[in-house]
Amino acid sequence: MRHKKAGYKLKRNVAARDSLLRGLVTSVIENDFCITTVPKAKAARPLVDKMITLAKEDTLHSRRQAAAFLRTPASVKKLFDKLGTKFGQRNGGYTRIVRLGFRRGDGAEVAKLELMGTELIKRAAERAKRKEERLKAIQEGREHEEGGEEQE
Repeated sequence: MRHKKAGYKLKRNVAARDSLLRGLVTSVIENDFCITTVPKAKAARPLVDKMITLAKEDTLHSRRQAAAFLRTPASVKKLFDKLGTKFGQRNGGYTRIVRLGFRRGDGAEVAKLELMGTELIKRAAERAKRKEERLKAIQEGREHEEGGEEQE
C-alpha cells in the first residue's frame, strides 16, 4: 500500500525523474508552454506553480532557490522579471493542462502544460494584426480611389 507516498514515479529512478521535471519546468517558464504526456504534465504542474510563487516574493533567497532548480539563467530572469509581476495579484492556479489527444507512435495521451493568460496575449496579438491589416487595406483602397479621380 502507498499510504502517504505522494508524487509521481514516472517509471524512473530519483535522479532521472528530478532531471526530467526540472527540464519540463524550465521549458514551461521559457516558452510559456510545454507539450508532454499527461502524467508528466501533472507531475510538473505543482513545481511550476511553486516557482511562480517564489517569483512573487522576489527576494535574494527566492532567486537563489529558483536558480538552483531551473536549468538556465535566462529562465530565472524571465521568471522574476515577467512572470512574477504578471501573476502578482493571482492566488494560485498559474498553469493549466490541456489534453491534445494521443501520440501517433506509441499511443500515449499528450497534453499541453501552459501558463494561464498566454492564450489571451496571443489572441490580442492576432486581433491587433488583423486590425492593422484592415486599416492598411482601407488606406490602399482610398489611395486607389484618389488616384483614379486624378486620372479622369
